[in-house]
Amino acid sequence: MSWAGNYKIFIGKKLKLKIKMLNKKRGFTLIELLVVIAIIGILASVVLASLNTARSKGGDAAVKANLSGIRPQAELVYSDLGSYGIGYSATAGTTLACPTGAGNSLPATTTIVSQIASAVKASGAPATDAMCSTDTTSSGQAQAWLVAVKLKTDAAKVWCVDSTGASKVETYTSVNATSVIACP
Repeated sequence: MSWAGNYKIFIGKKLKLKIKMLNKKRGFTLIELLVVIAIIGILASVVLASLNTARSKGGDAAVKANLSGIRPQAELVYSDLGSYGIGYSATAGTTLACPTGAGNSLPATTTIVSQIASAVKASGAPATDAMCSTDTTSSGQAQAWLVAVKLKTDAAKVWCVDSTGASKVETYTSVNATSVIACP
């Protein structure tokens, strides 16, 4: 046989081999697919758990940021009036609920009401869980103040900011007393 004849036989065998390979079924077995789906499910649950934690920590950061803006505003009020405005206290025997509208007391200034409302929204707590208090002199003027809002990651804890310069985490019960005017 000549060279050309050998070449034709070689091409024919190669073609038959390719046709056989194409006829074989390709794909994954059921077990392989189930293993991949299980791994994807496990990874998705880990990612979702991490996102929820990050979301809660983000809420806490927003509470802290909103309440930290109260101190400079309070100092502006103090420099203008020589006090923190008219003293404010919640109804006796109740929690130290913050005012929700503008008024003459420090916690009722428009900017501070807005900052407290933003902090409460970020915490996910009801508005009644925000606490405000002022120390009132005999003339009715406030000389000290406190604002606290629950944290999103732990409802038993609050972020407390006061006129002494304190900004810290406290327990809800330690701040929720009518005589408290500074973060404990």
